[in-house]
Amino acid sequence: MTGVLLGGLCAGCSPVKEGTKEQKKDPAAAQGAEPAAENMKATVGTWKTAQTLTPYFYEEALGDGAVIEVKPFTNPGDQKTALLAGSLDMTGTTIPTAITAASKGEPVKVVVSLCNKCSALVVGAESKIESEADLKGKTIAYVPGTMHHVLLLDVLKRAGLDPDKDVTLVRIDFFDMGQALSDGTIDAFLSGEPYPSQAVKDGYGRILSYPYFDDSIGTINAGMIVTEDTIEKNPGLVQSLVNAHIKATQLMNSDTDAWLEKAASFGTDKALLEASAKNIELCWDIDEQYIQNTKNLAQQMLELGMIDTVPDIDAMFDLSFLEQAKEGLQ
Repeated sequence: MTGVLLGGLCAGCSPVKEGTKEQKKDPAAAQGAEPAAENMKATVGTWKTAQTLTPYFYEEALGDGAVIEVKPFTNPGDQKTALLAGSLDMTGTTIPTAITAASKGEPVKVVVSLCNKCSALVVGAESKIESEADLKGKTIAYVPGTMHHVLLLDVLKRAGLDPDKDVTLVRIDFFDMGQALSDGTIDAFLSGEPYPSQAVKDGYGRILSYPYFDDSIGTINAGMIVTEDTIEKNPGLVQSLVNAHIKATQLMNSDTDAWLEKAASFGTDKALLEASAKNIELCWDIDEQYIQNTKNLAQQMLELGMIDTVPDIDAMFDLSFLEQAKEGLQ
């Protein structure tokens, strides 16, 4: 497990050599007047899953005096809506959700990465489904706008299955997928950890595949977003949150026991979390390859009918805060 988790950087995340349009802003302007820890107050959204708990470590990363209210959600669409409504200063979201938002012209920016990997396609333990092609005629659960959703559509496409005609896709929150599979309401689900590992551990499911993309897209999954308005009016707050995110990720990667203890405090067995951690990668950096993978993902989403147009992916990222934070790490 430690081989998966060691180090502050995620796999494939090397220093950015050339900035995007947003990075080319004056670094000093991007940093703004960063608030001192004792004055730091922010509201951040995320999920209560092991791979998305980083905001729960922001206060520790910032030190005494910081007040970070973390609001948990069950799907990325609600998180983005809360951010745009002004209820959150920053939130986690999936990269597909960010791409969809950008394609609609919504004013959000990805400022730091959150996690990679985490996905698995699960079928019933006694199911006769032995290949992805065997999903024909089956009922499959998913959460819209997630990387798992994109992967599921890609699985069906590879198997020659029409998602509208050959299978029944049902929207079920991650937390309810296990029960639905166990009681026979669904035949399969594609979700993030720890739910695939839990299905195996509890005996009602088995992993059919880990359907990640090839190197053209890789295992990118989720990041942290803020609004353009927050960047313009309170860049110091954004800088502090990005700094906290980096330090928190490093803390979690260096002390996996503390990370998994926190995850277990939300009701998931620690042994299960230790098993699922093998399919989780915590990260914070965004390099040129990450951005190219995101561009390739956007094209894939277009081909899968998830978006109507490919947005300007370079403009979807604002890495000026990440670059400023890196200067402090040197």
